[in-house]
Formats: sequence, C-alpha cells, structure tokens
Amino acid sequence: MKIITEKEVCKYLKNNDTIAISGSGGSGSPECLLHAIHNSYQKSKKPRNITVVTGISPGNLTTDDVGMNLLSPKGLVGKAICAHLGMGKVFGNAIGNNEFPAFALPLGVLNHLLRAIAGGEPGIITHIGLDTFADPRLDGCCANELAKQEKPLVELMPINKKNYLFYKSFPINVALIKATYADVDGNISFEHEAVLGEQYNMAAAAHNSGGIVIVEVKEIKPKGSLRAKDVLIHNKLVDYIVVSKPDETLGEYNIPKYRPELTGDKRISLSKIPIEPLTERKICARRSAMELKKGYVINLGVGMPDMVAKVAAEEGFSEDLTLSIESGPMGGVPIGGVVFGASINPESIISTAETFDLYNGGFLDMTVLGLAEVDKKGNVNVSKFGTRVTGPGGFINITQSTRKIIFMGTFTAGNLDEEVLDGKLHIKTEGSKAKFVNKVEQITFSGKNALKNNLDVLYVTERAVFKLTKEGVELIEIAPGIDLQKDVLDKMKFKPLISKNLKIMDKRIFQSKKMNLKLKSERK
Repeated sequence: MKIITEKEVCKYLKNNDTIAISGSGGSGSPECLLHAIHNSYQKSKKPRNITVVTGISPGNLTTDDVGMNLLSPKGLVGKAICAHLGMGKVFGNAIGNNEFPAFALPLGVLNHLLRAIAGGEPGIITHIGLDTFADPRLDGCCANELAKQEKPLVELMPINKKNYLFYKSFPINVALIKATYADVDGNISFEHEAVLGEQYNMAAAAHNSGGIVIVEVKEIKPKGSLRAKDVLIHNKLVDYIVVSKPDETLGEYNIPKYRPELTGDKRISLSKIPIEPLTERKICARRSAMELKKGYVINLGVGMPDMVAKVAAEEGFSEDLTLSIESGPMGGVPIGGVVFGASINPESIISTAETFDLYNGGFLDMTVLGLAEVDKKGNVNVSKFGTRVTGPGGFINITQSTRKIIFMGTFTAGNLDEEVLDGKLHIKTEGSKAKFVNKVEQITFSGKNALKNNLDVLYVTERAVFKLTKEGVELIEIAPGIDLQKDVLDKMKFKPLISKNLKIMDKRIFQSKKMNLKLKSERK
C-alpha cells in the first residue's frame, strides 16, 4: 500500500486511459479524486481524452462542481460509458451537445460487464436490452450522434433461433473508488457506506486488466482493526490510497455524516417519516399502492415512485412488503432525493451486480417507475429528450424481467397546476407538454417486448389510468372531476382504446385522510 496526496493522483493517470469511477448519484463518489483530475487538467491539460466508466453517474442534479461535472472541461473526457449520464447536469449537457461520444448501457449490464472484464471474459450475453434503444437494430446504446461513429459496444447474437445481445468487454486502466477506512496494510472497509454498488467489481476489473486501483478513504486504521466482513477490497487489489475527510458543506450529497440507520447498524421508527400532503405525486402513489399484495418484493424508481414507500408507511403495511433498490439495499424504506439508492432500516445490503442477478431472473413481483413519454404502442421513454440525455439506469433490466410494472407520473408536464377539492381533481393550469405521444423519442421500455413476455403493465397518472393490451394502450379509469374528452383525450397525441367498463378512480385516493387501504392476499 502507498498513501499519496490529492496532488499526486494524476501522476498515475495517463492520457487516453479508461477510468472506472464509483458512486451512485449522491452516494459513494470519490470526490477528492475527481477534484484532483479536474485541477490537474485545468493546470496542465493532463490527463486528457480519457474514457470514463460509471454506473449511476455521481452528481447532485445541479451544475455544482461535484461528481461528473468536475470532468466536464472540454478535452478532458474523450468517451463516456455509463448507465445514467445526467446526475451531473454540466456533464450531461456536454453529452447532449456532442462534445464527446457517449454510450448508455443498462445498469445491470454494466455491472455484469465489469465482472466479465475482471474474469477475462469476452463480454456478456443477455436478453436485457432487446427491442429498446440498447438493441443494435435501434441505437445500439448510443447516447449521442458521435457515439454512432465509434466501434459498437453491443451486437445481436442469435442462439438456438432466439435473439440475445452480446455486450463486449474492454480493459479498465484505472479504478477510482470511495470507501470508509483503510488499514495500514491497505485493506479497504466499507462499513459506513450505505451503497456497495460497483466498487469491488471496478477494482477487480482494473487490477486484472493490468491497471491500477486508487481508493479514497476518510481515515487509516491500525493493522488488524477492521472486521473481515467489512473489507470488500483486499489489499492485493489496491495500489494507492488518498485520505480525505468528507465535505459537510455539500449537505446530504455523498452522505458526509455517518448515518447508521442506512447501514443496518441502527434502526429508527418509521413513524418519524412525515405524512405527505395530497398532491399529484401522492395521488399517483396511492393508486399504484392499490396494486400491492402481501409478501410482494417491489422495486421503486427514483423521483415520484419513491412516494409509494411513504404511502405504505402512512397506511401501516410497510412491514408486509419488501422494498428493493437496484443499488443493493433490500428491506426498509428507500430514501428519496439526491441520495436515492440508500434505504432506512435495510434488512440486507448486497452489491448492484448481485441485485441484478436476482432481477434478471424474475425475482421482483412488481416495480413502480417514472413516466416521461408514452406512445400508442405502449413504449416508454425516460432516457433522452432532445439534447437532454440521461440514460436508462436500471430501468431496462427491471422492466424486462418484472411480472407487474407500473409507470407513474403526471398526465402532462410543464407548469401543470392542480388541486383536490371536495374529493375531486381540478386542473387550474394545464401542462404545456403532452406525455402521451405518437412515437417516443427513444425506447427505454418496449411495449412489444412486454407483450411477448406476458407482462402486466399499467400507466398511472393523477387523472387517468391506462393498461397495455395486445390491441394497444387502453384507458381503464379516470379521476373524479375530470372530463374525459377535454382533460384526457384532447391532451393526448394518439387515440387510446377506451374500456367498455371505464371506471372512476377510487374516491379514497382524493381524500386527505388515510385511505385505510388493505393489502390483497399473499401471492401464490
């Protein structure tokens, strides 16, 4: 083990290196190491033209000098291979503006690919991504136009008359990782980390590619003081260590203060979770929660979908469900906001790659994810809107392997203003942008693939609920107080099927008091 300073980090990085970076949005980012690269490039233009590889790109959804935004100066990055590209807005804008080529891989694919690289495998073969923009018959994971000029990362591979996708391995020259402690021998502990993510697989991939591993920790501990179960990365995989105290000026970003309720070291009362006001978010979450059953294992997406967990807590049946996040925590209640990916009172925490082993095989009973664009074929786009490129995160893995899927969001976007009065929904100002369109800009979820695999798919909004059928998208419920023609059909770019048994949404959803919702019987 060799301890180095922040200023020495870039002595070990070369131009054109492929660098894997740990972190998941607002958790686990090696901020000190990213600052080191940023400062070196500003001073000497080195390293330059690097390829960055990350899962949910570190960042806080702002233009602040944090996460991937630190790598945004022109010429520093030559290529990006990420699952989610937009947590740093400056970095995401650079991709949207074609400043360098970028590929957006499904999060589970990227994690399993890191394992394949570590194991010396040529890549991975999987069904994940078929019929979506990851499919080479569509965009082949290209997040911008420049990527289409690069060598493809994915190929269509028929096996026994069935199509699969082959995602190709590539060497990792450097892994930059944030952890909790190192001991004097260089063993790396993750005992205070709420998300285990890709750290181990990145270290293994870099080491077995002949590269180097640099780890940022907050303190060096004496020899033999770390528990073996907390040591995720053995010293034989570690080349250099940088000691850096967490930056508490960034608020919750990167979880600078240890929170034992996020690691399982302490449990807090769920009664401390505040009851949310009756907004569009809560209306959608309540309707989505009506699909839950006792014993379900459920994945909740970032943003509006995490409200389902709060509804479950308010209604008092959180203990009858198991909430799972693709970043690894299982059980407990997921945190919302920028540090989404961690859970309060988790029952277990595993790596992201291990979580997707479960998800890909059909482990989840249900998922609730965001809804940005839906088209007449039932396709959903959450990954690309003009020059705003975000990537799929875990969306593709989850939606191609889960039996029941709910896409949840407001019916329109852009300055939408609504209120609930006397148990009815009133639209004060209509949103300026339609979400239900003739054709989505990019296919993150394939309606055709879902129908082929007999998945149960609902599209839940605050004023209307739709179901995916073989004949098309069918309207099955509308909210009380909503005019079918004026408030729903006239605000869609395509004409949906309308159920012969069109219903009014449950009136309890539109009351401020508890719904007294009872879960349906356990699944068989």
